[in-house]
Amino acid sequence: MAFESLADKLQNVFKNLRGKGRLTEADVKAALREVKMALLEADVNFKVVKQFISSVQERAVGQDVLTSLTPGQMVIKIVNEELVALMGSETVEIALKPQNEITVIMMIGLQGAGKTTTTAKLAGKFKAKGRKPLLAACDVYRPAAIKQLQVNGEKVDVPVFSMGDNQSPVDIAKASLEHAKKTGCNLVFLDTAGRLQIDESMMDELVNIKEAVAVDQTILVVDAMTGQDAVNVAGSFHEKIGVDGVILTKLDGDTRGGAALSIRSVTGRPILYVGMGEKLSDLEQFYPDRMASRILGMGDILSLIEKAELEVSEEKAKEMSQKLRKAEFDFNDFLDQMNQIKKMGGMSSILNMMPGMAQMKGNVDIDEKSMDKVEAIILSMTKEERANPSLLNPSRKQRIAKGAGVDIAEVNRIVKQFEQSKKLMKQLPGLMGGKRKGGLSGMMGKFKMPF
Repeated sequence: MAFESLADKLQNVFKNLRGKGRLTEADVKAALREVKMALLEADVNFKVVKQFISSVQERAVGQDVLTSLTPGQMVIKIVNEELVALMGSETVEIALKPQNEITVIMMIGLQGAGKTTTTAKLAGKFKAKGRKPLLAACDVYRPAAIKQLQVNGEKVDVPVFSMGDNQSPVDIAKASLEHAKKTGCNLVFLDTAGRLQIDESMMDELVNIKEAVAVDQTILVVDAMTGQDAVNVAGSFHEKIGVDGVILTKLDGDTRGGAALSIRSVTGRPILYVGMGEKLSDLEQFYPDRMASRILGMGDILSLIEKAELEVSEEKAKEMSQKLRKAEFDFNDFLDQMNQIKKMGGMSSILNMMPGMAQMKGNVDIDEKSMDKVEAIILSMTKEERANPSLLNPSRKQRIAKGAGVDIAEVNRIVKQFEQSKKLMKQLPGLMGGKRKGGLSGMMGKFKMPF
């Protein structure tokens, strides 16, 4: 997951700061040296790191901080504010014309960054907001590019305009606007061709499209996993074509996060959205303050609430809440909960967004892959067995194990942990209220998740 290594390192640095009752200038400088190393290892641009550390140090070694009652907390607050400033301070939305006019958005980027998929996701998001988008297939070079756009357009229920691969992208772009006028579409996405690397022919083509069509927004899609290369690509595109905003893809992958922390500062262009997975809902609006909170282990409860609202209806949530309070939920409910957790990015993703819980992950045994095994076991049960787990005698468990392709010990373990979960959920209202010593985190200890 993006930023995980950086977040762990920064949280360790600040843990030491919090532990000191009084800070000296030397303490702050030593801590910032560690922060500097952590940022450089995360592939943040060197000049950006240098300026960031200088800004933090200037504020953090002042008398107001060093003589305060909680100097460690104040240093963390300063780092948080400077991280937010580094990533752009404010959330920026793509600027659209009024509904009665057509807004043209040109999507650009290198091959392999996920531009075509991202374009469809973006169109789907604006359709959900009441716009009438049209996807224009302007990539006539990459094999199956048009088909890919058509498949993705179908997934998000957005029409695709195509003239095949024998027409020039400039002519396709112009014709797509005429088609939009005839069909009542008010938002046109031009899915342009990428290359394996920046070259003159690609840049010329993009310039020609911009000259032929009144493009309102030029959005660059870059692969976050390429680190500083993504920043360099963004700089080149902005210099030659002019970029209004950036979308970072694959931020859910094994990326160190340097691109997200560097792009705004290097190019002056805002990050608009970040791709966190394959589903439509995995294209998230970029909030600098929320991202800074995640990096510093402060959680991101607003994004968690938004994800939950997107995946779980209010009625369903109330129903589940009542079942949990009464410990009446069964394996059907358990299956529903697992599916909802998957849709929200998995348990690790959820813990990362909960304040104070990122540091607890080491105490909670989470094996995301084993969720599939648990699902197979539950699906091998009959409806009656799922609704009434007390029916699960040895012979039934043997049948379930055979159906799921697992050892009977696995079935016994899941049933036992399911019962433990029920007991824990029954105690949850008290735990959340802090009635038990140690609260929820104290109670969880080394609790083994049921999947």
